[in-house]
Amino acid sequence: MTRRYIPLKSLRAFEAAARHLSFTHAAIELNVTHSAVSQQVKLLEDQLHCPLFLRVPRGLALTPEGEHLLPVLNESFDRIAQLLDYFAGRKVQEKLKIGVIGTFATGFLLPRLAAFYQKFPHIELQISTHNNRVDVAAEGLDYAIRFGSGAWHGTAALYLCDSPLTPLCTPEIAAQLRQPADLLNFRLLRSYRRDEWTAWLQQAAGPQLPPTHPVMVFDSSITMLEAAQAGVGIAIAPARMFSHLLSSGRIKRPFLPEISLGSYWLTRLQSKVETSAMREFAQWLSAELVASAELMPSTEL
Repeated sequence: MTRRYIPLKSLRAFEAAARHLSFTHAAIELNVTHSAVSQQVKLLEDQLHCPLFLRVPRGLALTPEGEHLLPVLNESFDRIAQLLDYFAGRKVQEKLKIGVIGTFATGFLLPRLAAFYQKFPHIELQISTHNNRVDVAAEGLDYAIRFGSGAWHGTAALYLCDSPLTPLCTPEIAAQLRQPADLLNFRLLRSYRRDEWTAWLQQAAGPQLPPTHPVMVFDSSITMLEAAQAGVGIAIAPARMFSHLLSSGRIKRPFLPEISLGSYWLTRLQSKVETSAMREFAQWLSAELVASAELMPSTEL
């Protein structure tokens, strides 16, 4: 079979532009001009006889061909770097790029990273956080930890855990709450999901949420709990991910009822071939979640 020769410059230019979805940012990373990146990408598209990018109002988007090519290049460049490290006599490190929803990162993953590195010193984690909106291909991620139903197009998803929502507030506000109806005396804090408070109130046999009731919306549960600690209002959030605040007494859980609107999932592109580092991380994370569930104390107010 005749192998097609494609210049490495073209592949590097595409990979950088696809990660950033920007020729300008790719040019800065590669220390070349915007025009040079554009020319190299055009050369690659001509050789492959297909477009790799779509020009959209806010920049670039990958075509289906580009989405398939990007993870293959990411993996190939990582393997080349590992082999060069081996030739240079350095200990080979396996890199793992993970995008993590911020609530799960601070509430579960980050406190356990020291233990992970003790067990897997050969794996180098590169962690970025997101607010449940993530483009795995464009960001060159091996895994993304997300909250939802587990159904994302072109994605393989491994169930991690449920994380039901419940009201959380300061001890001062909690002392004024005797029944669910008392919640309506305060400002309610929620995420971008509109039905959280309505669903919780219905399950708790409380009142319907009035259309004009003051509600503050956040794109991050972490920011929402900061506001709750400041006494701005009452948050609805996953108690399991804020156990450190509950243990410290800075936040109280005034009622037992909770609702589940989704779960945490470890996701990857279906086109992504699992590496040994990916499998080790997935197995470790699943085991840690099982162990933490077994150690969780009984729910108390």
